[in-house]
Amino acid sequence: MIQRMSFGSIFVRDQDVAIDFYVNKLGFELTRDQTLPHGFRWVTVRPKGQTELEIILFKPTAGKQLTEDDVTRINELMAKGAFGAGVFETADCQRTYDELTERGVEFASPPKEQFYGVEAVLKDPFGNWFSLTQPK
Repeated sequence: MIQRMSFGSIFVRDQDVAIDFYVNKLGFELTRDQTLPHGFRWVTVRPKGQTELEIILFKPTAGKQLTEDDVTRINELMAKGAFGAGVFETADCQRTYDELTERGVEFASPPKEQFYGVEAVLKDPFGNWFSLTQPK
């Protein structure tokens, strides 16, 4: 029986840029950064205080499962903003929006009252977008 999800992935084009964004701008903690024996770089982050899920900053590369064409297409879709990667929860959407804007985080939309709470939409440097939500 499956008990929980421990890792989720976000596509990134450059893991160093991703670490800078997720750690230095969003305030996440870097939980792993290691190169495995076959050369795959395993980089994970998570919001501070969240222990049950880590986010893999996954750089798609051609190999067993992906072709060069696959990698090109993933990168094109990422840049186009085709990947809505998830929801980040906050206790105060406006305050978090203001703090992140000061740190240079790009938003697709400012905080707005929705039926489920207050939501803003932020983008990472690669085009992935996230709902920043203050639940009702």
